[in-house]
Amino acid sequence: MTKNNLSISANNSYSQALYELVEEEKAIERVEKEVLSILKLISNNQEFINLIKDPRNTQKEQTDSINAICESFKLNNTLSKFLIFLITKRRLFFLEKILKDFLIICSNNRGEIIAKLKAAKELSVSELENIKNNLKENFGSNLKLSFEYDPTILGGLIVQVGSIMIDTSIKSKLQQIENNMIEA
Repeated sequence: MTKNNLSISANNSYSQALYELVEEEKAIERVEKEVLSILKLISNNQEFINLIKDPRNTQKEQTDSINAICESFKLNNTLSKFLIFLITKRRLFFLEKILKDFLIICSNNRGEIIAKLKAAKELSVSELENIKNNLKENFGSNLKLSFEYDPTILGGLIVQVGSIMIDTSIKSKLQQIENNMIEA
């Protein structure tokens, strides 16, 4: 097993451990919401990113900061202890991946099908609902759709449901034309 595969495997085991702990105390729904808040903090706050990613931060600095965040947001006690545990194991660097894996585990255990949608423009709530309803017709009613705005695809949509990918993006079509020209 390579070092990279080892860290992926370890991250997933941390995610699974968190899931089992909060499931035992019947707090999955609450912790899921709190995990989403932490992930939002990671994506929107450079200072928080620096706290978890900068190797120059000491364990004490990280612990003090995480404790302050946990108290301020009144996070679930098990989640708070888990975050401190990650610091002691020097795994806080992987926090975003661990928390995303935790959400996937929660979703899988509810039997949800995860669908990812990328579009070149922001979509309205009704457009997203229409797409979600169309996907539900083909893949089942327990579908969870995540949307990402990605202007680099130039136009069209990219939909991924499990291992199935539907790519109608202009970027993809231009790439196909380029490949055909190179082969000719």
